[in-house]
Amino acid sequence: MRKALAANALTLLILMLIGFGAVIGWGRAQFYAPGPLAEVAFIEVKQGDTLRKVTPRLLEGGVIGNEQIFRLGARYSGLGDQLKFGEYEVPAGASMFEVLTILASGRSVQYKVTIAEGLTSFEVVQVLLANDILTGEIDEIPPEGALAPETYLFGRGATRQSILDQMETAQAEILAAAWELRATDLPIETPEELLILASIIEKETGVASERGLVAGVFVNRLRQGMRLQTDPTVIYGITLGREVLGRGLRRSELRAETPYNTYVIPGLPPTPIANPGKASIEAAANPEPTDYIFFVADGSGGHAFAVTLEEHNRNVAKWRALGN
Repeated sequence: MRKALAANALTLLILMLIGFGAVIGWGRAQFYAPGPLAEVAFIEVKQGDTLRKVTPRLLEGGVIGNEQIFRLGARYSGLGDQLKFGEYEVPAGASMFEVLTILASGRSVQYKVTIAEGLTSFEVVQVLLANDILTGEIDEIPPEGALAPETYLFGRGATRQSILDQMETAQAEILAAAWELRATDLPIETPEELLILASIIEKETGVASERGLVAGVFVNRLRQGMRLQTDPTVIYGITLGREVLGRGLRRSELRAETPYNTYVIPGLPPTPIANPGKASIEAAANPEPTDYIFFVADGSGGHAFAVTLEEHNRNVAKWRALGN
């Protein structure tokens, strides 16, 4: 009788072990099997989120099919406590193991914001405020010229101020490098003056090949004590970079004594008039050697350059006639 009971107990234990193994095998198969996602999904792991907080969202979003298997698999794979905050792209059909691997990778979705050369600091702030992926407020508009135009990458939840901080750091590095490698005979005394000149170059021409030549003209004028006589500075004095003028300059505005009217004041205006890009800063630091003193827009985005006032006046008359 005892032998029979022992045999039965052993048989039951074996069956239980077999059943337990079968359950484990089934769970393992489910953990590595393709998941229920029919299309790509974007999953956000918030700062401080634990596996317990994330799992219900995954189940509700149809990313995983079984909450218990997902948690057990996360525990035994060692990935459960390695989740990193950010937004992640999960492909269609991703297994539970693949989902966990993605959320623990730290390779979150990257967004980008592009800041064009020549925007004022006010305009840069407006671009960042209009971006609905970025978060947070901007308490103060950065100094004019202090921001490096570039494309910046960021993850969901990044703050607008963090992008501004990156831009200021980048511009400071660009300016310092250009100042270190500047031409030795520049009529420029400080990095701040170099930045002012670069901003004027940025606003005067959108033709990359002209930057060095435009810089050379302005440097020649500064050396000779001539006024820069550049419209973008006058416009900045009117708008302070907060709006588009949307019209031509009036004679009264060209004669008005403002700190930014380079038809009236000698030398450079008191601040930059925009945020210049790296190429304009480098052009200001190492202008192209030239005898040109004058230039006028040629109607194609570029300029016609001249050494003498007589030649310049002919260029002006020519391009005015073509414009009419």
